[in-house]
This record gives sequence, structure tokens and C-alpha cells, in this order.
Amino acid sequence: MRKALLFLLLVAACTEGVLYSSFQPVDNGGWDKDEFKEFSFSPGDTIQKHHMYIHIRNDDTFPYSNLFLITEMTFPGGDQLRDTLEFIMADPTGKWLGDGVGSIKENKLWYKEDIVFPVNGVYTLRIAHAMRQNGEVDGIDKLPGITDVGVEIEQAE
Repeated sequence: MRKALLFLLLVAACTEGVLYSSFQPVDNGGWDKDEFKEFSFSPGDTIQKHHMYIHIRNDDTFPYSNLFLITEMTFPGGDQLRDTLEFIMADPTGKWLGDGVGSIKENKLWYKEDIVFPVNGVYTLRIAHAMRQNGEVDGIDKLPGITDVGVEIEQAE
């Protein structure tokens, strides 16, 4: 009984302040360059500041130490915010960053800090990879090693 209560308290503590969390798997052995992972959410608060994170799960077949992403956030009125982001996925020795046991690592990456959602309604965040080989113009058709992409929104303190 005590162990069950302790487990419930730990789960509640880990999710305190999380307003939205969702993951989408990457299928077919790689993330297609034209495939956007899409997340829709309604924050419900037009005053409070929030932190947004992108979660990336990768395995040992991911061949790079960094990851470039393109994000498109669409606001309820149709306005759009587009960003190109770079995240470091491994240290200089090649050791994967992030949390996890075994070959799967999860990175919680900053996307927006202290963002206020100014309008009530549904927001949509689309995420695609923007990886290219050095010296190449065209993107990598199928990026191996990314297993899941997620988004998390937390209430800022």
C-alpha cells in the first residue's frame, strides 16, 4: 500500500504544471524529409507564461551529433511563426545526451521560453527535420534513428 501511494505521489510530482504532452512515432525506419509531425492544443490561458519543449527519442542508428528541425506554429487566427532550430544530440566523444536506459535516449529540448498564447483557440505546431549532408542542397530523404517526436507545454513559474 505504501509503495503504491509513493508511486502515485511521484507520478503527480513529475506531471505538475504540464498542460499538454503528446508524442508521435516515426514509422518505416526513418523520418521522411517532407513528413511533418503535427500537434494541436488549446492552452486556455491568454495571460500566463508557458515553456514549450520538443522531445526527441533516438536510438543508436541516429548517425549525427546534432539535429536540425523546422517548426511552424499556427495561431487560431491563422498567423504563423516559423523557426529553424539546431539541437546537440551527442557530446564531443559521441556519447548520446538525454535520458534513458539502453539504446533509446530522450532529449527534452527548449523550443519557446515564457511564451504567452495571446488568443483562445486551437494552436497547431508542425515539426519536420531539416538534416542535410555537408555540401548538399537537398535534405536527407529518410533520417534514421529518430523513433518518436513529442511536444510538451508547461506552465512557467
